[in-house]
Amino acid sequence: MTHPKEEMTLVLVKGDGVQRGLVGEILHRFERVGLKIKAMKMVWPDSSIINTHYDPSNTAWLETVGNKALKGYEKKGIKVDKTALEIGQHVQENLLKYLSAGPVVAFVLQGAHVVEVVRKLVGATDPLSATPGTIRGDYSVDSYGMSDSDDRSIRNLIHASGTVEEAKHEIEIWFDQNELHNYTLPYDEVVYDKKWENKQALLNE
Repeated sequence: MTHPKEEMTLVLVKGDGVQRGLVGEILHRFERVGLKIKAMKMVWPDSSIINTHYDPSNTAWLETVGNKALKGYEKKGIKVDKTALEIGQHVQENLLKYLSAGPVVAFVLQGAHVVEVVRKLVGATDPLSATPGTIRGDYSVDSYGMSDSDDRSIRNLIHASGTVEEAKHEIEIWFDQNELHNYTLPYDEVVYDKKWENKQALLNE
């Protein structure tokens, strides 16, 4: 059985985050909770990698995205004369434009419960709804209202895998296996070594 500390996730600092100079601040948020950078690179994504990540042939994913949008419209009292699939397809097209507009910084993080921890630190997809203290809540003022009126993707700075299975798939899209590095950090022992307390006791004898 794999130890929870071996869990990995994919994070993308999108073009708006890169061009606003927020890469260092975003990385700092993850490092200070004890997550390890397993791999990192800057990429200017083309349609090939984006269409693999956000697959336009994956109708189940497109309909899920479309249904989420429909619920949002319904909550606002907005009538939309489109199916969930049609909305999902349009969202995917806007994502393609958004992610190909400039370089992104892609990195893999590793650590206990990393998928859940990263999602918590990133905050809600809609920055307007994101809690203060999260990355999106602190560094973005965009909203679905603005992005819908401009017919574009919401500029929310960052992508983070939603599940462990999703993370595994997305890491394989953006990184080769030989780009993932094993190394130790000074605080690994404090965070993960089950004998750490005993070692501290021995130091005081």
